[in-house]
Amino acid sequence: MKIPESIRELIAKAPFAHLTTLNSTGGPQVTVVWVGIEDEEFVIGHLHLPTYQKVKNIRRDPRVALSMLGNTTNAQGLREYLAVYGNARVTEGDAFDLLQRLARLYLGSKADYPPAALRNIPGWITRITPVRFAGVGPWVAPAARQ
Repeated sequence: MKIPESIRELIAKAPFAHLTTLNSTGGPQVTVVWVGIEDEEFVIGHLHLPTYQKVKNIRRDPRVALSMLGNTTNAQGLREYLAVYGNARVTEGDAFDLLQRLARLYLGSKADYPPAALRNIPGWITRITPVRFAGVGPWVAPAARQ
């Protein structure tokens, strides 16, 4: 599924995103993350062990949701927000480069992240292939807005 330009513009403004995965009991597990876009996927970097709950959850059940607030209010007075439903996969390595690129959006153009002590950790990248977009904003199909 192609990611619309309106979503690319939102992501470029570095909104914190809520990544929701499914626990083995079916309940949600939510984590606040930095998010970027590579090609037609959303990407999230992690510098932790693969035993973290979100990684275990994605490996067991790839269905995920991302949500984030926009910075505008629509004509009806509602704050715009994006919900992304999709399927995720976790790959090992290359987290440093992704996190450094995202840090410049989230922390400022001169950000130096991750810290030197963590730069030797290969980390993990979660890649989310979107299946559906929802929320309030220009990314929602006109028929869905009515």
